[in-house]
Amino acid sequence: MQPTELIIALQNKNQAAFKRIYDMYSQNVYGIIYNIVRDEALSEEVLQDVFIKIWNSAHTYSEKKGRFFTWILNIARNSAIDKTRSKSFKNTSQNLTTDYFVDILEDKTNFNSKIDSIGIKKYIAALEPLCKKVIDLLFFKGFTQKETAEELEIPLGTVKTRNRICIDKLKQILEV
Repeated sequence: MQPTELIIALQNKNQAAFKRIYDMYSQNVYGIIYNIVRDEALSEEVLQDVFIKIWNSAHTYSEKKGRFFTWILNIARNSAIDKTRSKSFKNTSQNLTTDYFVDILEDKTNFNSKIDSIGIKKYIAALEPLCKKVIDLLFFKGFTQKETAEELEIPLGTVKTRNRICIDKLKQILEV
């Protein structure tokens, strides 16, 4: 089945198409979620929620607006960020062990493993260092633009502009 046919089948609520899409994308989606949530059980819960959203909102996907994989990743990223901002997540975060923080500190330097886990390493590698930092914070770590500005010690407007420029550069690279 061709990708377009698979998407149409999903939009028509075909369970076999849904299973195939889950098999194709769940590992990459889990990687994105885990990089934001930083908890295996919660990541699995969010992954399940993401695929329920995909099933329920497949009819809203339009090829004119972008690639299907990008649409799925946006759902995953937004769901993971929503989870980290939820009251229940914040309450459980108050009881984290030091191992959690050591893992985060070590992982901040391991940007390459994150981008490789979703198969875009070669594309990210072509970007300049500031773009890599902005994309890492905004998309892989789930920072808000304000938090990114504080982390990088640059004005909020610069983060917004840089984000747009970096995404445009990625689009140009992907179109080649």
